[in-house]
Amino acid sequence: MSEQPSAASATTTSNRDFGGLRVVSFESRQAAETAKLVTKAGGIAISAPSLREVPLEQNDEALAFADRLVAGGYDVVVFMTGVGTRYLFAAMETRYERERLVSALNKTKVVARGPKPVRVLTEFGISITVTVPEPNTWRELLAAVEDAGGVAQARVAVQEYGVSNDRLIAEFTRYASQVDRVPVYRWALPENRKPLLDALAQIIARTIDVALFTSATQAHHVLQVAREEGIEDEVRAGFAEVIVGSIGPVCSEALEELDMSPDFEPTRPKLGVLVGECAQRAPDLIVAKRRAIRESGPSLVRTSNSIAADPNDSTLMKACRREPTDFTPIWLMRQAGRYMQEYREVRAHHSFMELCKNPDLAAEVTVTAVERLGVDAAIIFSDILLIVEPMGLGLDYTRGAGPTISRIVRTAADVDRMNEVDPNASLGFVMDAIRTTRDSLSPGIPLIGFSGAPFTLASYIIEGGGSKNYIETKRFMYDDKGAWDSMMSLISRSVASYLNAQVEAGCQILQLFDSWVGCLSPTDYETYVLPHTKSVIDAVANDVPLIHFGTDTATLLDLQAKAGGSVLGVDHHTPIGPVCDRFPKLAIQGNLDSVTLFSSTDVIRRATEQILADVGDRPGHIFNLGHGILPATPVDNVLALVDMVHELSSK
Repeated sequence: MSEQPSAASATTTSNRDFGGLRVVSFESRQAAETAKLVTKAGGIAISAPSLREVPLEQNDEALAFADRLVAGGYDVVVFMTGVGTRYLFAAMETRYERERLVSALNKTKVVARGPKPVRVLTEFGISITVTVPEPNTWRELLAAVEDAGGVAQARVAVQEYGVSNDRLIAEFTRYASQVDRVPVYRWALPENRKPLLDALAQIIARTIDVALFTSATQAHHVLQVAREEGIEDEVRAGFAEVIVGSIGPVCSEALEELDMSPDFEPTRPKLGVLVGECAQRAPDLIVAKRRAIRESGPSLVRTSNSIAADPNDSTLMKACRREPTDFTPIWLMRQAGRYMQEYREVRAHHSFMELCKNPDLAAEVTVTAVERLGVDAAIIFSDILLIVEPMGLGLDYTRGAGPTISRIVRTAADVDRMNEVDPNASLGFVMDAIRTTRDSLSPGIPLIGFSGAPFTLASYIIEGGGSKNYIETKRFMYDDKGAWDSMMSLISRSVASYLNAQVEAGCQILQLFDSWVGCLSPTDYETYVLPHTKSVIDAVANDVPLIHFGTDTATLLDLQAKAGGSVLGVDHHTPIGPVCDRFPKLAIQGNLDSVTLFSSTDVIRRATEQILADVGDRPGHIFNLGHGILPATPVDNVLALVDMVHELSSK
């Protein structure tokens, strides 16, 4: 019996918020307002309107009600919703003046269910006999009417909305002499179902954390669409792992009847209160719910095909050394990230920087990803920009905006103020995380450490954050090569020290991320970058495999190989087979397009088969993506990919 909610919000006094949890709302009329509230409360808002209001164009029931009303044919009139009251009057006023309708109603017992019809009735000058306070169901409405004298032998009319409440009508019918239903509009499925279908797909893929329902009809419509699409069982299973928030008791009752029991109901049935209070409680609720699921169900830990007792004898290490392997090893860039429920549970309680700087938490998400996916390596949870902070440059991560550097470098004087980094002194938390992770990992799983490459770090330092064209970076590079080389040398020495410290702490493999170097021409790379990148790689211990990875580097691969590294990372823009032929002395890593993981498993399998076929029997292939896993990637597809690579490549 709850209608679309008011957007009146109650501001919370707590600083707790959703913490980056993904929140879907099935609200329609106030979809935009709901999304704003969710975003303001620290959530990632997903709007999936599940209904639309369809006024009854030829409302014979409303006109028949008006005829009986002005003729004195009712003793009790029940108004259920504010919007419905307005619709009803609009229909009746095509036949009668409002004054005549108001006069007739003031001769009856008028019942208003909640504040919304009260506001409309008061505006129209109608005296209200009974007000049913919120929250309420049909039971509270009946009790309020009974307290006011009941409906024994009375002639009753009930203004309805959407779906009729048969139980309320049945109870009135037991005592009243006459009960008329007065429909004024009905609910229909949205004309554009794509947002709803996309949300259901995300629920199935377990990339939704919280679902907000603001009416009973929404719940019915969500399952109706799932049923029509043949995915009801999968949707129900997905909802079992989601925190379900309900606006109030009527909505909760409907969810209970549909076997989608709500986990949360606000203290008042208001949209703002629902979002605000849910934001405070959802992080704890999601952790508790999923922990219970994990403890009661089958283990989510998957066993990698790596069975070595020593990480140096693992399949991945053999591939790095271009030794024969029984199957192609796989790990994935950004394999511990927002696409995983377990990661979002942790992030709901901690900022990104807290997670990076807390060794126990960083180790937890690193190990969880390996165990959940069954991949052949762990990569320490960290960030390439942590190293710029001890250089004396301010680093911050703004929600939704990415990293920003407050003390940017644009001149030779700025370079002179930069500090060389002692990683054990200023980045000790990374080394602690590596040690904790190494102790927690299975012995045969190698641990990958990493750093940003000098050019990519320099670009962040100069641009102050992300960039599309790297104007300031290239201007500085071209205009003052002396200052550029001085800065790059300082960065290179710091990166080399950082990587060696990670090896000493327990990493068996290193990766150098040159994510932005693809913006350069080969001539610029050779002149301004290659000497510095080579100096880093030359300084790293010779017995430690180093993966040299960049994006958009099809024209730079020969120069990257010249810079060094035992493994060359290839993004998805470059066919991998010819790269293997060009660099027979290097292991090759890559290179499935990350977006492929949003497709069907058949598409993923064909793409995986193609990459494996392109590599053929050449030793030294490490399967990976062309870049990191994207946040909304379905976890099931990632699990399927890992299994496919192991299965299809097994000798």
